This record gives sequence, C-alpha cells and structure tokens, in this order.
Amino acid sequence: MSYALSAPLQAAVYQYLLADAGVQASIGAHVYDALPSGRVPDLYATLGAEVVRDKSDASGSGAEHDLTISVVTGASGFQQAKEAAAAISDALDDPVLTLSRGRLVGMRFLKAQAARVGTGTIRRIDLKFRARVEDN
Repeated sequence: MSYALSAPLQAAVYQYLLADAGVQASIGAHVYDALPSGRVPDLYATLGAEVVRDKSDASGSGAEHDLTISVVTGASGFQQAKEAAAAISDALDDPVLTLSRGRLVGMRFLKAQAARVGTGTIRRIDLKFRARVEDN
C-alpha cells in the first residue's frame, strides 16, 4: 500500500464535482480544496480530511480512502446546505472518475453530520465517503 493515489483521487473528485450539473445548480463553482483569500461565498463546499487504509491483496496494491467533504453556509437555516449536500452525495454515488494514476474501484456514501459552528451563525455538513482504489 502507498499513499500515492491520494492526490490523484482528490484531483478527480474535485474536477468531477465542479463538472456535475446538480452540484453546479446548488453551489455553482464554489467547491474548494483551499479557501480563496478574501470573502468566501455564503454557501460553498471544501475537500477535507482523509483517512487511508491498506487494502492490498495478492492481485496488487490498493487502498481504502475515507474522504470528508464539507458544505458550509452562513445562511440562517440548514435548507440550502442540505440541498447542496444532497447534490454532492448524488454526484459521488459510485461515480466514474478518471485518476491520473491508478483506478477507482468504487465509491460510496458512509455518513453525514450537520452542526452549527462556533456561535451558531455558521452551519456545516460533513459528508463522509469511502473510495476503494487500486494502483496500476
């Protein structure tokens, strides 16, 4: 096992979300790996934490990546954030991703957690996905 497929997987997920019509309809191009400097939009998604486990076997090298994608809003309620989270969840329901190295065997939704952040003026939904990848 190696961590070598982490960056190719993240890049593919990022590009896939930017190109997805449902995600575009809910949050536009406001999907970030790193937040832009200055003012951020009222509703956006960020690629976040990742946990990787070895899943190599006799057929070759592989890994299981648990990815977090967060939807964040300054809106007074969760409605817009939930709609955006649903669009992201739909987009990443067993997507066809092209990685620059290796291949995606499958991806599935694991869980989500919605919460108010800090003083309660910010709302965030953390979506967890599991991706299984194999190296070439």
